[in-house]
Amino acid sequence: MNSLNCFHCGLIIPKNDLIVFDDKSFCCNGCKTVYEIFSVNDLGSYYDFENAPGATPLDIQGKYDFLDNETIVSKLLEFQEENIAIVSLNIPHIHCSSCIWILENLNRLQPGITSSQVNFPKKTVRITFNSTNLKLKEIVYLLGAIGYEPYISLDNYETGAKDVDRVLIYKLGVAFFCFGNIMLLSFPEYFEVKEFWLDNYKPFFRVLIFSLSLPSFLYSASGYYVSAYKSIRSRMLNIDIPIALGIIVMFVRSTFDFVMGYGSGFFDSLTGLVFFMLLGKMFQIKTYSFLSFERDFKSYFPIAVTKVSENQKEESIPIYDIVKGDRLLIRNQELIPVDGILISESAAVDYSFVTGEAVPITKKSGDKVFAGGKQIGKAVEMEVLHSVSQSYLTQLWGNAIFQKDVERKHKTLTDQISRYFTPILLIIAFVSFGYWIFIDANTAFNVFTAVLIVACPCALALTAPFTFGNILRILGKRQFYLKNALVIEQLAKVDTIVFDKTGTITTNKKSSITYEGTALSNDQIELIKNVVQASNHPISRMLYDYLPEVNRIKLVSFEEITGKGILASTEEFTFKLGSAEFVHSITENNSFQTTLHIQINNTYYGKYIFNNQYRDGLSELFTTLSEKYELKVLSGDNSGETETLEQLLPKGTQLIFNQKPEQKLDFIKSLQENGKNVMMVGDGLNDAGALAQSNVGISISENVNVFSPACDAILDAGQFKNLNNYLNLSHNATKIIKMSFVISLLYNVVGLSFAVTGNLLPLVAAIIMPLSTVTIVSFVTLMSNYYAKVNLK
Repeated sequence: MNSLNCFHCGLIIPKNDLIVFDDKSFCCNGCKTVYEIFSVNDLGSYYDFENAPGATPLDIQGKYDFLDNETIVSKLLEFQEENIAIVSLNIPHIHCSSCIWILENLNRLQPGITSSQVNFPKKTVRITFNSTNLKLKEIVYLLGAIGYEPYISLDNYETGAKDVDRVLIYKLGVAFFCFGNIMLLSFPEYFEVKEFWLDNYKPFFRVLIFSLSLPSFLYSASGYYVSAYKSIRSRMLNIDIPIALGIIVMFVRSTFDFVMGYGSGFFDSLTGLVFFMLLGKMFQIKTYSFLSFERDFKSYFPIAVTKVSENQKEESIPIYDIVKGDRLLIRNQELIPVDGILISESAAVDYSFVTGEAVPITKKSGDKVFAGGKQIGKAVEMEVLHSVSQSYLTQLWGNAIFQKDVERKHKTLTDQISRYFTPILLIIAFVSFGYWIFIDANTAFNVFTAVLIVACPCALALTAPFTFGNILRILGKRQFYLKNALVIEQLAKVDTIVFDKTGTITTNKKSSITYEGTALSNDQIELIKNVVQASNHPISRMLYDYLPEVNRIKLVSFEEITGKGILASTEEFTFKLGSAEFVHSITENNSFQTTLHIQINNTYYGKYIFNNQYRDGLSELFTTLSEKYELKVLSGDNSGETETLEQLLPKGTQLIFNQKPEQKLDFIKSLQENGKNVMMVGDGLNDAGALAQSNVGISISENVNVFSPACDAILDAGQFKNLNNYLNLSHNATKIIKMSFVISLLYNVVGLSFAVTGNLLPLVAAIIMPLSTVTIVSFVTLMSNYYAKVNLK
């Protein structure tokens, strides 16, 4: 009763080791030092989230001297460029909100750390730091000093192998062994078999049954006890509390019967209960892992990159076909998909995808360039060092820097149901127990345990993630790639759709191009093709494909001004390509086509005229969409094609032209201010701001390596005509969730009605519980596949 606990780590303090500092008790100088560090740096809030959340820091001096070796450090770092480096470290001690808080505030302990992000399920922290002023070894020692020593295994980092947590498998195996043997030993008592040896050795068999139940009760079910304890400590009741309580009550009751000689107890039901619950958990984890694998590696982005062959011929190939030694051409605004060596004389690389810092870094020929960088300016060539890592591109797309603040309606609904469900369930269980205890004690314990087990809201909690997860996978196979499952929910809420024109509702595959103006020589055409080669704008790509094959010419400078045009130069010539206003300061009023004006060495030559070809099925798509959504076309081009679009698109479609990128963004904002839920469909180039501002931003991709973090989804251009079908499927996904909620609630109501009346044994409840999970997951899978088949014919 008089024992003291350490304020930092919570361990009981022996009298001789007590250290008092700042009116607080500590078990050792290490814990006291950590407290001092946090106090001096105004990080005392660490102790507000949890009581005694820390761990006693260990003496690790000399343990990480191998981090002085730059070769080893380079293998550990995810990214290193100039003075910026990023490393992900495994921190086994991460276990609560205090851990997350302190690890995401490391910059307050060490100014050289720019940012740190915790991945709680994986127990890792991703740290961005200034590698000029701070070494990785210093970060490791800092973490060790505050009780968060990282686990570093060079083998894991070099091979990419991941530690597999097999604890659940071991627990399931133990539970199955105990359950199977106890069932066999219990058969004589089930059927009341009268036989000399069985009658005389009945006490021995009961002792054996009791002994076999202990590993299942103490080891296999331990996860439920720990989860329930942590839930009670944090004053938030989770779904593991009734499960843990039911197991403990059943064990205590069975032990009482066994000791007093009343019978063999319910050890068979107990071990069966634990086994079937763990089996359900294993099923859930395996299904999640499957969905995650499908998402990261099979639903690859529709991104291609230009490969340059030995005869200088350019070929567009999927990024997953890139192999070591390939020579790639990276244009302006293209993402570098792999690590490589720069071949071109120089390059300016923007690593904001990785670090959040948008200042381009200058690279010279022979320098290493990292995956995730974005080329700014003229096109460059590089040689591939490693094949593409699709999971790394997924990580870039999901970078917290580009995340939107999205409503989480279904998740919140599930959380609310689980929060109220547990106390209501406990009340029903205790009331039922109180009623039956005065009638039949055996029935009372059975009812109490059955109620706690059968009404577990696992199935209820799984409806949204499994529905959205399967829809994600289905859409990925249909070349519609969503950033995360919450985008499906947002798609279902959309009431207004805004389309960009060039490169979105028009295609650069079929446009007819003519030239009007002073005749261009072959040399001038060669120069123009080399200039537009570096650009990713749809107009540039159309012109590049239209012009004949030419020799490669080195550009001295290249600048692409969003919404206007291109400024470029070679050693002898300067170029200005773009809109009429940009090239020679005049406004086109009567043009009925999209145009690209040409100026060379301050001399205006003429313009290329693009007679836009609209995407197949455009008119039918807009007609169908107009029945449910407000439609708008927002274009940076002039209004020359108003008449064509009015004939092509349904009445009521709003057409807005001559919009600069910032005006597109403001237009989206104004719609949202008027209560609209807006989906923006663009090409990911000039529309980045509008895509980011919209509730759902969809980037259309042809075959170029344009990777836009601003968008929520990437749609392969060939699937554009199916956009309405994808929207219908998102509506059906929410319908499936509602149906699943109803089924799960009905199951709980029926199960409880049988349980409280004493007509449901705990073992049957234990079998029904994972079966309900299987039922729900099967239901949402079948329904989502059915709706996919109906909508995505």
